[in-house]
Amino acid sequence: MAIHPTAVVDRHAELDSSVEVGPCAVIGPKVKIGARTRVGPHAVIEGDTTIGQDNAIFQFAALGAIPQDLKYAGEQTRLVIGNGNRIREFATVHIGTAGGGGVTRVANGCLLMANSHVAHDVQLGDGCILANSVALAGHVVVEDHVIFGGLAAVHQFTRIGRLAFISGGAMVTQDIPPYVTVQGDRAEVVGINTVGLTRAHFDEHALTRVKGAYKIVFRSRMGLREAVAHVKAEFGGHPEIDHFVAFLEGTERGIAR
Repeated sequence: MAIHPTAVVDRHAELDSSVEVGPCAVIGPKVKIGARTRVGPHAVIEGDTTIGQDNAIFQFAALGAIPQDLKYAGEQTRLVIGNGNRIREFATVHIGTAGGGGVTRVANGCLLMANSHVAHDVQLGDGCILANSVALAGHVVVEDHVIFGGLAAVHQFTRIGRLAFISGGAMVTQDIPPYVTVQGDRAEVVGINTVGLTRAHFDEHALTRVKGAYKIVFRSRMGLREAVAHVKAEFGGHPEIDHFVAFLEGTERGIAR
């Protein structure tokens, strides 16, 4: 274990023997850090925080602080971070709240760029990218492989579907379905994230089905329920479409159209 002599690591913290901790970093008593994770200079990790393997936490990042939620009353809640994440300078990720399930979660292989914020009770899926100064409010659910452009922000209790692309500066106030690109204030659907789908190895047939479903939902004059019924009838039975339909049917805030 390589811990710089100026770092402050509580004796109750649990660090794998391969963890590296840089100068002036602070690690609290309830923190657990897995193998080969690196903690940069002046980073602060506190609260009941569990961090997996092969993560890179850069200088001045702040993980595990109490929520910016006035209802928080000191309840025992957690932050769980998976494996292979990169958390850049001045990024902040907070523990959960009792009312939101008690756990903020960052999955695996994510990149949180400088000044990004992941609030209490957020559930961030695998392979997500938050560019500089992206802000996710409390209780946001982000599925796998979503990309957020710089300065985008997401309203609390909003869901973002897998492989969506949130353009820079977008203000998201409604659920964003899988596979689409959105932009603007307030964010509206402007197309399909074809680059993301191609990188995710969607074959020609899957892409055709997604495009067909997209046209029904976003380019017809049908109401949402009618459009979903048509998508089921024409393209149902394929995993990418079944996921798309389930997401639309599960909305509570409404779908960005």
